[in-house]
Amino acid sequence: MKKGMIFILVLTITLMGFHAAGGASRDAVVIAQGVDATTMDPHMRWDTPAINIAMNIFDFLLIRSPELKIEPFLATSYRLVNDTTWELTLRQGVKFHNGEEFNADAVKFSLERLADPKNKLQQTALQIIDRVDIINEFRVQIITKRPFPYLDAQLTNVGAVIPPKYFQEKGQAYISTHPVGTGAYKLVRWLKDDQLELEANPNYWRGLPRIKRAIFRPIPEDTSRVAGLQTQELDIIVNIPPNLAGLMNWKGRSVVSKIPSARTIFLGLENTKGGPTADVRVRRAIALAIDQDKIIKNILEGNAVRLASPLSKYQFGYDPSIKADEYNPVQAKKLLAEAGYPNGFDLTIHSPSGRYLKDKEVVEAITGDLRKVGIKASMKVLEWGTYMTQLYARNLGPAYLLGWGGLTFDADGTFYPLFRTGQALSHFSSPRLDGLLEQARVSMDKQKRLKLYAEASQVFKEEVPCPFVYQQVDIYGVSERLNWKPRPDERLFVFDMSFKK
Repeated sequence: MKKGMIFILVLTITLMGFHAAGGASRDAVVIAQGVDATTMDPHMRWDTPAINIAMNIFDFLLIRSPELKIEPFLATSYRLVNDTTWELTLRQGVKFHNGEEFNADAVKFSLERLADPKNKLQQTALQIIDRVDIINEFRVQIITKRPFPYLDAQLTNVGAVIPPKYFQEKGQAYISTHPVGTGAYKLVRWLKDDQLELEANPNYWRGLPRIKRAIFRPIPEDTSRVAGLQTQELDIIVNIPPNLAGLMNWKGRSVVSKIPSARTIFLGLENTKGGPTADVRVRRAIALAIDQDKIIKNILEGNAVRLASPLSKYQFGYDPSIKADEYNPVQAKKLLAEAGYPNGFDLTIHSPSGRYLKDKEVVEAITGDLRKVGIKASMKVLEWGTYMTQLYARNLGPAYLLGWGGLTFDADGTFYPLFRTGQALSHFSSPRLDGLLEQARVSMDKQKRLKLYAEASQVFKEEVPCPFVYQQVDIYGVSERLNWKPRPDERLFVFDMSFKK
């Protein structure tokens, strides 16, 4: 049987399965991500599937507009008092879902929890905070340990405010599955790896949401997500492979919606635990051995932009003059021989499945290219929750595929957490890179920072912590009954959605 016929048969069976399950409720928007959230504690994870849900439950002090501009949110205004002091005026009359008041105490508790050295996430976010001083019930000052030029951008990304009394009464383990925020939606139930249901907060400070309920479903299989959209079981589906996009343009049912993402996808290499990838010649060889243009063309069908580092044009500090090396397997073999590996070596590449667009297929193509130059590459696929746990434990070496949204839109928000020695998400160490990053993150001079990040990007290219990087083009399937447009930062704010009349 031909591949095309097999695919149609599989899709038809899947469609029948969805149809048998019955139609979706008309008052609920149903969103399918590729994986489930890892936690509902917004201070303990930064992965997009979790944050996309959390941002509907929790409000942040500042927020990005659809055009990515920083705007007030729970903070009505903010100003830089001096190089280490930021003052925020807070919104009055806001309550958490449990009736607890939103005020300066809640902000102080939340930010200092994020800055606590015992919190793993703080290493990639707000460890810079020294303390939060309460000026009055609705005004605080955030005191940083040293100048930090983009604290406001960080607060749009990890500045979720949680209720201190509720946390102290229930504890961390409980709130990770029973979250309470000030957001537009409240958690109704969470059946792990099945679905998570939210209902509109009737007392929301921005007004009653137009959609009463939101259901998030983790569906790893691409064809199942597409099938659910076509049977009208689903309203938004993410990470759709290009080869399935045509199946979503069903007049009267659904449309395809694309947007260049702030997310970059990269192959990370470990250099801190010895082994072949500790040698820069091996890392360069891997970079030259991967036919990136072919992968983008054949697997992603052009829905990606090749990069030389995990910075895209959206990030402050991006340098378009830094170019990626061209495919050169002959030179790759020479470098491997120089490094003492003329016959190659064993290399395990870790990959998620369903988290990013064609993630597993991309890694399969990488392993194939590496085998052509003698590297005995193999792939190990992990479930997303396990993947994130292993990432934080620095156990994904010697090679792993990861996507990073860079949603502070600042080079520091990408380079520092992912490649600064000793950071929670870093599998890499470079004294040269560390020095440049430390200088750039404390300078309040924008031009100086741009120069430092250009130098850091050059060091990045020379030391090759990432031999394979591209900017993702996000492909969504959207129900015709829904008013919604995708954003470059991948956020799924249900408050901004509505059903067509």
